[in-house]
Amino acid sequence: MNTPSNITLSKDKKVLTVRFDGTDYTMTSEYLRVYSPSAEVQGHGPGQETLQLDKQDVFIQTLVPMGNYAIAIHFSDGHTTGIYSWSNLYNLGSKKDELWLDYINRVENKNNSNNFHEVQI
Repeated sequence: MNTPSNITLSKDKKVLTVRFDGTDYTMTSEYLRVYSPSAEVQGHGPGQETLQLDKQDVFIQTLVPMGNYAIAIHFSDGHTTGIYSWSNLYNLGSKKDELWLDYINRVENKNNSNNFHEVQI
């Protein structure tokens, strides 16, 4: 498991940048919120995921270190149960384009296409 060499939260608290092996992975607060590893979002098994909607205005309130293996991200909508391990953050960062496209497709399939926005960084 790689440990990030740097974690930076933007001044507006909407963008988290995590550096692994010299590569920066930039992720929005919306993206991190809809892919929270919490049971509330992921469920307790395959097929139990809950599609997160209307998270485009959510920002990161606090980053809480969890030992030397993860951070907990507390969001402005009150969601505080997501513990992002280093491997989870690396996966979210390295597969961001693929995962975001999957999220967009799932939202559109639910006829909720106004519940996300395209983020250009």
